[in-house]
Amino acid sequence: MIKVRRKNRGAPGVPAPTYTTAGSVLSGLDGAVVHSEKVRRATSFVARGQFWNIVIVVITLILYSIAWPTLQLTHHVSPPIMPFVAALAAFPFVLIRINAPLGWAVSAVSALIIPLVFDNTTGYDYPWQVVHIIVLMSLLAAVSLRAPIQVVGVAWIATVLLFFGNAPGSDGAGWAVGLSALVVFCLLIRWLVLSRRQLAKQEEVSELERTRRTILEEKARIARDLHDIVAHHMSMVVVQAQSAPYRLDAVTPEIRTEFESISETGRAALNEIRGLLGVLRSDGDSVVTAPQPGVDQLDELLLGSTRAGLPVSWRVDGDRASVSESTGLALYRIIQESITNAARHSPGGPIEVAVAFGPQSVSALVNNGPSPLGGNQHSASETTGGNGIRGMRERASAVGGMLLANRREDGGFEVRAELPSMPA
Repeated sequence: MIKVRRKNRGAPGVPAPTYTTAGSVLSGLDGAVVHSEKVRRATSFVARGQFWNIVIVVITLILYSIAWPTLQLTHHVSPPIMPFVAALAAFPFVLIRINAPLGWAVSAVSALIIPLVFDNTTGYDYPWQVVHIIVLMSLLAAVSLRAPIQVVGVAWIATVLLFFGNAPGSDGAGWAVGLSALVVFCLLIRWLVLSRRQLAKQEEVSELERTRRTILEEKARIARDLHDIVAHHMSMVVVQAQSAPYRLDAVTPEIRTEFESISETGRAALNEIRGLLGVLRSDGDSVVTAPQPGVDQLDELLLGSTRAGLPVSWRVDGDRASVSESTGLALYRIIQESITNAARHSPGGPIEVAVAFGPQSVSALVNNGPSPLGGNQHSASETTGGNGIRGMRERASAVGGMLLANRREDGGFEVRAELPSMPA
């Protein structure tokens, strides 16, 4: 591998673009919670639906097993066609949940035809079997509960006329009143259920709004803390770095350049903090996403590290154009965090960065040697539980890649990332 070491301290630094991903993460969290709840409810609904379908089929078979043997007790029907007549009485019940209006129509039409074709037996005055009456009333109730109001009206009037015209003696009026009461009762239940659903929906919307408000309040609190603590101290660092050449005596050009580099780095950090504060103080819906760093800013990142006095050498191979914006952002942040960790835990140790862009993936390797000052401060937690390592792993995983971080035998540290060119 050819290593190029650059230590150009005089080139002006370029501030990093504004960091604005916090708002999208927090708003995405809301969407993920809502989506998860919808999936859970849909799964539960499917399970309940399968159970009730089985129950309906079982009830239909029970009704059919009653209608067939008892048909000769109520009507003069020849044995070969008894199964079919019994089926007309019982089988429409299977449609009570799938298509109640169709089931009612089949049952009502068969109730109209059966008295015209088959005579009832002596001692049985009604033109239909009891099973047929139960099925027809059940389907009328189901229509009243679920069908459009116009369909409910048609089914109610047709059923009342059917019973009023075919019931024996003066029973027709009683059936008309009873069927009307059944329809009214079902409509009241329907109204009650709809009211409760609307109330539950309003409560859900209110709960989501409360959750959203809580998140906004937490974001505002974090923004205040960042502004009052981090931004204040960073501003002081920038002011001190800018004024140092004028306050101190015998400032050489090299020292002046160093102060300018510190000032530029501080201003870049302040720009990122201000962008983050803007995201945290927004409501998440009106956030204007500023440009994010990517593969085109890698050279600026590495040059800025050398201007800061870090012994960084690097090599970049391959075509960067094949990398998506999200993968480029993840790659940039991983390399940035790796260099920061190396400077913090192995001050003065050499840092080697190798990036290879391929047609399907991009690989990055950041090696830092042990500190020449001794006392390498890399701990075991840095390979598993450190916040920086954890954040890099999360960024790699977010685009479908992977990241490994291990301590070297010589006391140095190695970070290896493999990311797809396009997010998975």
